[in-house]
Amino acid sequence: MALMITDECINCDVCLPECPNEAISQGDEIYIIDPNKCTECVGHFDTPQCVEVCPVDCIPFNPDYPETKEQLQEKFLRLTANK
Repeated sequence: MALMITDECINCDVCLPECPNEAISQGDEIYIIDPNKCTECVGHFDTPQCVEVCPVDCIPFNPDYPETKEQLQEKFLRLTANK
């Protein structure tokens, strides 16, 4: 399941450099996560790095994008295939 950033985001900028897939970007008002790039850090780390550093705990799972660990691993492989 991809992650999402809620409107509790305080735009502190700490999540942006932590994302190994560059899935996080500045939205109109808060940071956003591209679900097509988010692997919950599967393939890179044991835990989602943005969640680890978020000071306000505003990065839950996105229920609109249910994915298994296997699907996240496949997405990781697709995203890193050309790197």
